[in-house]
Amino acid sequence: MGILNVTPDSFAEAAPLADVAHAVAVALQMEADGADLLDIGGESTRPGAEAVSAAEERARVLPVIRALAGRLRIPISIDTYKAEVAKAALAEGALLVNDISGLRYDPSLAGVTAESGAALILTHTRGRSKTMYQEAVYRDVVADVAAELEEAMAIATAAGVGLSALIVDPGVGFAKQAAHSYGVLARLADLASALDRPLLVGPSRKSFLRDAVGGRPPAERDWGTAAAVTAAVLAGAHVVRVHAVAAMAQVVRVAEEIRRHADGTDATG
Repeated sequence: MGILNVTPDSFAEAAPLADVAHAVAVALQMEADGADLLDIGGESTRPGAEAVSAAEERARVLPVIRALAGRLRIPISIDTYKAEVAKAALAEGALLVNDISGLRYDPSLAGVTAESGAALILTHTRGRSKTMYQEAVYRDVVADVAAELEEAMAIATAAGVGLSALIVDPGVGFAKQAAHSYGVLARLADLASALDRPLLVGPSRKSFLRDAVGGRPPAERDWGTAAAVTAAVLAGAHVVRVHAVAAMAQVVRVAEEIRRHADGTDATG
């Protein structure tokens, strides 16, 4: 899943996307570089970010989705927690909704998704962008994340979203200290077993990598991202959400080959 942030304050890019034409060019290049999905977002959800109105978010994402309609062959995901924004994006052709709040911010998003028949990605988090780290207290991070994602899944299915349409994301970097994020990655197989749904993992350039890569800024964390992506794929992740699609596509393909040979049935010699 390639990340297309059409925001002026994304944490991970050196410069924001200048206009719709630029965003479309980047999206098409991501597809050419090997992206299987494209996630378009109009509000930064990094820790400490300011919220934007639904109107502003729509103004940022809808022109890009419209411009990509009929040109992009891969599915578009709308990265939003607002039902109003999701409904408009789905009407323009988006096929997935990526809710970083796991239905905590706007539970009506579940009904909008169910009505459209779209897939829904439920991400684990706590609190809002400015307070999430205060909520990073866990008894057992994997067990707690699993339990809270199960609650989100129950809300979604009660609103009519089919279980087969749900994807879960443990929320690496959301309401988690670095140790929690590494703990989730290390025990991702346990989470997959507990939830029995496809897993999306989004470690790309996030702050939990910072100390391990020598304090480098987000745009210089792709090697660290590659390690986290490899760990996620080997542990059974179905989707990884990344910025550097061309490089990470290679990482994923090699990690997939390693995973495919894990039981030794394809070994020779």
